[in-house]
Formats: sequence, C-alpha cells, structure tokens
Amino acid sequence: LLFAFIAMRRFGVSANLMSLGALDFGLIVDASVVMMENSVRRLGAADAPADSRSRLELIRQAAFEVGRPIVFGVCIIIAVYIPIFTLQGLEGRMFEPMAFTVCIAVLGSLLLALTYVPVAASLALGSARDTISPWFERLRTRYRRALEWSLSHRRQVVGTAFAVLALTLASIPFLGTEFMPKLDEGSLLIETRRLPSTALAEGAAISTDIERTLLRFPEVSGVVTNLGRPEIATETMGLYEGDAYVGLKPKRYWRAGSTEDLIEQMDSALAEIPGLDFDFSAPMAMRLEEVISGVRTELGIKIFGDSLPLLQQKAEEIREIVEKVRGAEDVSVRVSTGAMQLELDFDRSALAQYGLSIADVRAAVQAGISGVTATEVIDGRRRFPVVVRLAEQYRATPAAVGQLLIPIPGGGRIALDQVATVNIVEGPEKIEHEGGQRFTVVQSNVRGRDLGSFVSDVRREVTERVTLPSGYYVTYGGQFENQERAMRRLALVVPLVLLLILGFLYATFGNGRHALLVMLNVPFALVGGVVFLWVRGINLNLSASVGFIALFGVAVLNGVVLVVYANQLRSRGRSLSEAIREAADTRLRPVLMTATVASVGFLPMALSTSQGSEVQRPLATVVIGGLITSTILTLVVLPVIYEIIEERWPTLRARFSWLGTSAPQHPETSP
Repeated sequence: LLFAFIAMRRFGVSANLMSLGALDFGLIVDASVVMMENSVRRLGAADAPADSRSRLELIRQAAFEVGRPIVFGVCIIIAVYIPIFTLQGLEGRMFEPMAFTVCIAVLGSLLLALTYVPVAASLALGSARDTISPWFERLRTRYRRALEWSLSHRRQVVGTAFAVLALTLASIPFLGTEFMPKLDEGSLLIETRRLPSTALAEGAAISTDIERTLLRFPEVSGVVTNLGRPEIATETMGLYEGDAYVGLKPKRYWRAGSTEDLIEQMDSALAEIPGLDFDFSAPMAMRLEEVISGVRTELGIKIFGDSLPLLQQKAEEIREIVEKVRGAEDVSVRVSTGAMQLELDFDRSALAQYGLSIADVRAAVQAGISGVTATEVIDGRRRFPVVVRLAEQYRATPAAVGQLLIPIPGGGRIALDQVATVNIVEGPEKIEHEGGQRFTVVQSNVRGRDLGSFVSDVRREVTERVTLPSGYYVTYGGQFENQERAMRRLALVVPLVLLLILGFLYATFGNGRHALLVMLNVPFALVGGVVFLWVRGINLNLSASVGFIALFGVAVLNGVVLVVYANQLRSRGRSLSEAIREAADTRLRPVLMTATVASVGFLPMALSTSQGSEVQRPLATVVIGGLITSTILTLVVLPVIYEIIEERWPTLRARFSWLGTSAPQHPETSP
C-alpha cells in the first residue's frame, strides 16, 4: 500500500472512491501467500532442520520453486488491467485511477514477495513445523475422494463443466445492461417545468406548493428550490424552469422501503399540482447525464430537422410511443414553444400608400413598447440610462398596441392598426441547435428495468412507427452511449490482452497446450461471475465488466501454480497419474488460500450498503463468484483435462507440434 501511495503522490492520482475502492487486500497478499506457504511446506517436509544453513537452503529452493509462476502470475494480473487504460471519455476518467492504483500495488507486492518474504521466512520460521489443522485434514481427505471420483469419471466431469459453461454464456444476452449503477446520493433533484409564459410570481407560488407537498414526506429533511439560471452559469434556465433539491433523512427514519418506492410516492403527489411537468434525478447524476448528452434524464431522443412545427409534431409522436414502453417514467418533450409573442401582419399596400417601410414601423413599435434610451443620469463615476416608453395601459393589449401612432413621411401620424393587424400568438421559447441543425428533445427516465433493454425497445418502436421526411433524423443520447463506446473498446482490446496472457503462459511452460489448459480458467471464472449477477439481481454494467477483467488475472494464477508443480513432479520421474494427484493434493492449500483471501478482501465491497457502494458492488460480486468457479475448475476439472491431454498427446504430437513436447524437461528447482 505504501508503494501504491508513493506512486499516486508522484503521478498526481488522488485518493477517492475509485482509486482506492478496488484495492483488494487479498489480491495484494496472493504472491506472498504462495511464497510463504511453499516455504512452510518445504521446512515441514524436511522436519525443520536445526542447521541454519540447511534451513536457508530449503527456503531458497522453495522461493526458486514458486518464483517463476508468481512472477508470471502477477504479470498476468497487471496485463488484464491494460484494457481499462484504453477506455475513453467519462468511463476512462472513472476507472483509470483504479487500474493504476491496483497495478502499482500488485507490482509492489511482487517485489516484496520475491525479496522481503523469503528473508522474513528465514528469520521467522526457525523452528516452524508444517502443522495441519484437523479440519483441513478432513477437507483434504474429502478432496482426495472427489478428485479420485473425477479422474475415474472424466467424461461426465468434463461434459458437465462445458455444459454449465455453455448455459452461462447463453444467459448473458438476457442480463440487464446499463452504463453505471444508479448512485444513492442521499438526496434527490426534481427538475420542474411550467409554461414559458408563466409569470415569476406564479412560478414562485407553484414552487412553494411543490415544497409543501414534498415536506409532508417523513423521509424528507428539507427542500430548496432554484428558479431560473443566468447565462453565465453551467447552463441557462428560464424562469419557468426550476430545480428542487430534496434532502433526505437517514434510511432508519424512512417509511418507504427504497428510494424507488419514495420516488413513486412523490411522483403521485406532485402529479396533483396543475400546470407542472417534472422528472426525478439526483444532483450528481443530473450533471453527469447533462455532460454526456445535453439532457438531464437517462435517455434523450433528439429529432433533427429544419421546420420547428414539424419537429414538435414528430417529438409528440415519439413521446406517445415512449410512454407505452415498459419502464418509461418522466417522459416529456423539452419545452421549445409556449412563449406568447406580439405578431404584426403588415398590409403592404397600405404601407405603400402612406410611404412607409417595415423598418419605419418596426422602429416606432420598438420605441413605444421596448423603449429607447433618451439620456443618461451621471452620479459620480456611475452612469444610468434613462429609457422612455409608453405607459402600461398603452401597450398591455393588442388593441392598445394597435392605437400606437406612426409618423408618416408627408407629415402627420396614423394608427398602427391602419397598416398592420396586431395578434398575440404562441411562438418558440428557444430554438436549439447542434452541429448547425435545429433539433428538439424527447426526455425519459427509466425505473423498474435496465437502461440497455429499454433503449433497445424504444429504438425498435420508434423505427417501426415513426416516419421522418427526407433530411430529418433521430439520435439517441444518454448514459448508454458511454456504455456502448466502452463495450466496443473492450471488445477490441480484451482479446488482444488474452493473447498477451497466452504469450506469458507459453513463456512459463515452454509449450502451447499447457498454456491453453490454464486459459480455461478464464471462461470458467466467467461462469461464477455471471451466476452471482443473476442471484443478486445486478445488471451487467461497466463496473461488472471491470470486475471480470480483474477476475481473469487472479483465476489464471492458481492454474499456473498447479500445472507448474505437476510438470516439476513429472520431470523428477513421477508417472502422469502420480504427478497430477500429488500436485493437486500439495497445491490444495495455496490455491484455497489465495482464492479465499482474495474473496474475503472483496466482501466489504460486495456487502456494503453505504452511499457510493453501488459502483463497487458489481465489481466485487463478479470477482467473488468467479473465484469460486475458477477454484473448482483448478482443483477438480483442470487435473482431469490435464491427464486427458497428456495421455493423448503422443498421438497428437505430429499434428500439433507447435503445442510442445510430450514431457516437460525442467530442472528440479526451476519451473
């Protein structure tokens, strides 16, 4: 950890939920566990020699025996984090600090395992004996029976293992998907909207009704409403828009069972306020979604085109479709119309008759209604413009505006309604552009299902039922954009990293068949991770994907330790059957220890319910579940497949010569 903290300080990585949250103490001590366990086993087998020189030699041999698989195993653990460094955008900013910290910590643990641990063992294990607890002896006895049964029923074991793997892989498309799990921030943000023509006083009154309604809930500690926002802020908001920040009490005071239940109750209560449109989010989540797609909801459907009325029409069609999709909540069309405007319909023949131009009339109307600066009042260094315009009663109604006097070139004045018709019409509140094109937005949140399948259903329904004219098109924005981008990048990089791992394994064993054999741990580790996601009802998100990446490295390490020792025994003259049984029996303890400490290290993350734990829970769940199945594979299925391959290898050698020789030729103290 000190090694990691020094590197974080040196490279400017801050200590936060992501950079330190995925540090698993079990993962950090794995290399030291293997090194120390082998030293204890060696000293116990030699009955703890009193001669210090002999004891040091045994520890040195023990370190040499597992040094190479430890190095390659840790290198593989570091290699599996490479895909995380290739992530871009928001997902890269979130997970790169985690990958950096874990890699540095594991690298530091490797250096200590190779240098400090053997030295400490030579000092601390002077009279140590390899004492086995009675419970572990009973476990080992049962494991030997299970291993014998597995080696006697090889077809059933291998067939069952691959059937479970196939079933798991087939279930993955049915897992819910999302970019990141929803964070419980301990507060809510309710974005409220009224008609753009709503007066400020009326908007404040509606906001007061909103606050009174929300404060009736015992879960609410306080409500603060912000109406409008100037242009110099993060984003501009009109006075008809407001953000209600809802503070929540600790959950021990709640009557609602969950945040989802509370939101549904608030939704029903706020729906009784007339003239109000709203959607639910959380302060950080809203900012995140706005940065991603420019909208404050989880899904934003943007319709691009030229005609504002047609855009509004198509947006309403899409809104009606989205509302019928299961899981849709807070569906609305972003306000773009509703501002009441004064419209002048000119009689051009009358203008020509009086010798007027449209510019002349426009200037007179602007002076009467908006006002013109007549002079300035000077107060020391300050200057105040004096604006002159018509009194309220002469500009409050279309009829009053129609009586505005317009000077004509020949002298005299005429009323405005003699050359134009004055109307009050509903016009656009704002015209949004992106990439030089006009657009409007249909917004929606999702509750009760995963975001990925919801977006797929919406896309299918909109494509089938909405027809757009030439030049008009639809785009879908939101968190799933980041998810799709991250998954595309991982789909490209992860296979390359698996090839890199295969290269490390080939360098470890000197042949391809044992490297491929150990690589079986990767898909079987996937089995436990997927099963645990189903059991806990967690969607497949980026955090879970990172968990799978982290899992692959730990899973491969145990396979390396077992196969390397089996090869060593065969190089010493043991038969294939004796070697695989003795290797499995001898490596039972380190394999169980490394898997157990790694799983226990992730338990706090998997079981935590505090704020922020939603990000870490999928990662920890995947690792714990995957370690269970990969450990079963390493201890039960891997010996069976190893024996099958080695028995049949002499007949397959000519066809697959690149996979290596029939028997390993390694020195006794070197893997």
